[in-house]
Amino acid sequence: MPSMQTQSGEKVQSNPKSRKDMRQLQKQEQQLDREQNKEDKQSKKNRRAEKRLGRKLRRRILPIWLRLVIIFVLCFAALIVGLMVGYGILGGGSALDALNLDTWRHIVDIVTSDGLNS
Repeated sequence: MPSMQTQSGEKVQSNPKSRKDMRQLQKQEQQLDREQNKEDKQSKKNRRAEKRLGRKLRRRILPIWLRLVIIFVLCFAALIVGLMVGYGILGGGSALDALNLDTWRHIVDIVTSDGLNS
């Protein structure tokens, strides 16, 4: 009966004659498949471990919540500076008057009035 030799040195029959030989051949093939899967899994683990070792650890200096607070504060500061530039330089008034609440009441009154009383 012809036989083949596997990588592990076991002899496997290539042309089974009976059911018993066929089952034995199937068992050997399944065992070889299991061994191959184990090797594949182990090699994947090794590759992942090597990647982790080669990768630089990243440490955040500023936490995300602090970044959000900083962005909010910077947006508010940009709004204030924009108001002062728009009212002071483009509007011809005093830049600090843009921060005065009475100035904004006056502007709202002008915008919401009918325009006939001015």
